[in-house]
This record gives sequence, C-alpha cells and structure tokens, in this order.
Amino acid sequence: MNSIRIIGHAFRFVVLMAMQVLFMHSLVLFDTGFCFIYLAFLLFLPIQMPPVLLLLLAFVTGFTLDIFYDTGGIHAAATVLLAYLRPYILLLLTPRDGYDQNDSVNLHIMGWRWFLVYSFILIFLHHLTFFFLELAGIKLIGFTLLKIVVSTLFTGIVLIIIQLLFFSRRRSSR
Repeated sequence: MNSIRIIGHAFRFVVLMAMQVLFMHSLVLFDTGFCFIYLAFLLFLPIQMPPVLLLLLAFVTGFTLDIFYDTGGIHAAATVLLAYLRPYILLLLTPRDGYDQNDSVNLHIMGWRWFLVYSFILIFLHHLTFFFLELAGIKLIGFTLLKIVVSTLFTGIVLIIIQLLFFSRRRSSR
C-alpha cells in the first residue's frame, strides 16, 4: 500500500469513528435499530488486505468504540470476528476471473448482488455477535433477534448510501 492510500484509510477511520461516537450513538430507530456506521471502515478496506493487519485494525476499531461506549470489549469481539470471517466471505464470493490486485469493496465495480451479499452477511454476523454478547443470556431473545434484523437493515442501507455517494464508479489504477 502506498502512503496516499494509507492516509486515505486513516482519514476514513477518523471520520467514521467520529460520526459513530458523535451522531450515530443517538440515532436509534424505534428503540430497536442501531446504525454501526464504523463497520464501513472494515468492510470497505482493500480485498487483498493481509489477514493479520485486518484483524489488528478490527481490534483497534472495536477497542476504540469500547472505550467511548464503555462496553467492555463487546465491540472489539464483534469486529474481530467480522475481520476473521471477511476473507472467507470474499473467497466464497470470488468472481470467475478473480479479484484484481488493487480491488477494494465497491458497489459500482463489484455489482449490486455481490455487494449486498457481502455486506449483509458480514453486518448480520457482526450484529448477531454484538447483540448476543450484550444480552449475556436468553431472557430477551425475541427482542434481541428483532434488534439484530432491524439493525442489520439500518446499517446496510446506510452503507449502501455511503457507497453511492462517496465511492468512485471507476476501477482504481493504483
């Protein structure tokens, strides 16, 4: 990765974390739908990202939110699981011609079907982990399942909007 791309990813990290902490924490749909916009940082990283670096970035991302939200490692656990499963989901969704070396997750380049399957599987698994760790039991399992589904849809729609607004329609030549 060249230094410009690293600076771009660092800037995206800071902006998404600031948005999560300052705005998204208060934005809740009907007391069930939570938007975890910070997942965009992990989901939109380059496809060929080394797994160890991906896991480290996921831990730092989750741990940062755990510090701000005082959640005791729940965000870190869920984001590390997401980062661990991401290469397997990418392998499962590999196009016939494979991925280019410089490909990143981009709705315009990879297509709607690929992007929706990729993002919603990983968002769902993250939310499943996060909300069941938060629950720490099975007392409110029905409400927790509702929170998982609504939050997955809410986060997924917000990430689609981010892709449509801020990501290039051209394949990167870097």
